[in-house]
Amino acid sequence: TAGKRSPIWSDGSQLFEGAFNREITSRLKELCDNSNIHCKIIVPELEDISLSERVKRVNRLYSKNKDAILLSIHANGFSKESANGFEIFTSKRETRSDIIAKIIHSEYVKEMIEFRDRGIKEANFYIIKKTHCPAVLIECAFMTNERECKILMTEQDRIAKAIFNGILKLTK
Repeated sequence: TAGKRSPIWSDGSQLFEGAFNREITSRLKELCDNSNIHCKIIVPELEDISLSERVKRVNRLYSKNKDAILLSIHANGFSKESANGFEIFTSKRETRSDIIAKIIHSEYVKEMIEFRDRGIKEANFYIIKKTHCPAVLIECAFMTNERECKILMTEQDRIAKAIFNGILKLTK
């Protein structure tokens, strides 16, 4: 799908966003499991699941566990290769999601120093707007920027660890 993958770089490499998202979430789950933090991957399938189905799954989980949060993990894309950096999105208005975003943002800034900090922003993205639990959407960096894409492909442990360090702070 256009917009869901990087360009093919001169060395023949290419990042597919869905594969990247699954890799980071599976590494996060492993880190959480090893620390006795309950974690559920809401899209374990390899095929794309509709946003409305994702929201239904999250809301079902939240109805059973009011401590649940949603972290939606992504690689960003833009038509110009010069676009760069990472950013975290929350829904409009001041909510519990803002606290989560600030903590994860702080840890990501410390660990992923190669990426420009584009900050925490508010948006009406369906997945964070329609879920009942606190939710943030993390754009880890731009897969359409060759330098950043190479980091996304090779530093997945560090990316997951940066996000996990935020999760650890949230559980304390």
